[in-house]
Amino acid sequence: MKSNSNKIDMKFFEKYLSVWVLLCMVIGVLISVYIPVIPDVLSNFEYENVSIPIAILLWLMIYPMMLKVDFVSVKNVRKNPRGLYVTWITNWLIKPFSMYLIASFFFMTVFKAWLPSDLAKDYLAGAILLGAAPCTAMVFVWSHLTKGDPAYTVVQVATNDLILLVAFTPIVAFLLGLSGITIPWGTLLLSVLLFVVIPLALGVITRHTVIKSKGKAYFENDFLKKFDHVTIAGLLLTLILIFSFQGRTIIDNPVHIVFIAIPLILQTFLIFAIAYGASYLLKLPHCISAPAGMIGASNFFELAVAVAIALFGAGSPVALATIVGVLVEVPVMLLLVSFANKTKEKFI
Repeated sequence: MKSNSNKIDMKFFEKYLSVWVLLCMVIGVLISVYIPVIPDVLSNFEYENVSIPIAILLWLMIYPMMLKVDFVSVKNVRKNPRGLYVTWITNWLIKPFSMYLIASFFFMTVFKAWLPSDLAKDYLAGAILLGAAPCTAMVFVWSHLTKGDPAYTVVQVATNDLILLVAFTPIVAFLLGLSGITIPWGTLLLSVLLFVVIPLALGVITRHTVIKSKGKAYFENDFLKKFDHVTIAGLLLTLILIFSFQGRTIIDNPVHIVFIAIPLILQTFLIFAIAYGASYLLKLPHCISAPAGMIGASNFFELAVAVAIALFGAGSPVALATIVGVLVEVPVMLLLVSFANKTKEKFI
């Protein structure tokens, strides 16, 4: 993810993210089997059921991402607003609810013979968290690969994040309630405060301070690069820890990874089709249409993982479901990038 997306390429790490996730899964499972003392000891460092080591690593992931969101761009919201309408409606009025319906159908009906009801509800909760968290990070990469308008993409992401602040909590609480999962509102609000509001506020303050002091060019070309390895290290270490907590579940039920992946993949294709198709019918240019489809199709999986851990614990099936979202994201999104590029001529 880069805010100066006209300069980025699909970096090696980002291109093979799913490979790294698989490697982290293997390492984490091996730790759980051969060095179980590690997850056992780390599980003692908790506060209100939140793993402190994982919370720190999640901050290392999320804070650098918030640095890259330019809220100054919101002043351009009136320029060609139809693309923004597509983004807002798809992400907040369709995506969370279509995810709930698709995941419910598969976990509660199609896979009913293989999934105990409690486990199915947990996987559904993880899918809900993913569905209610549209992408704010990798979308800059997808936009660049489809030659999207970088300035417009920034506006799409910035306004989406503002909606996220007020819409994520009630939508998640409502859909979890429909699923028969009761969670304390206070815990959910606290997790959003910890993993969205605070890092977002710090990101805005840092961005403003550095740009005011040394200029935007320095911020985008030098300052942000200092956090690249921090983000990567935070993500990989978080995955290893989570998979070390999940090791026995994965060994006992490896096919569950496939069960979780199927509705997530179908949801991704559906949401992309809705946003991309709506943009085409509205005669929006391809440089706006492609990013609109990508924002809805991809997920802010860092937030979903963080909230899953805060609400249900790092060793919960809910957290596992959100991690599978990380696993399938890149290959599926690259397919959609290829499709968007091949259909570019059909747009104005």
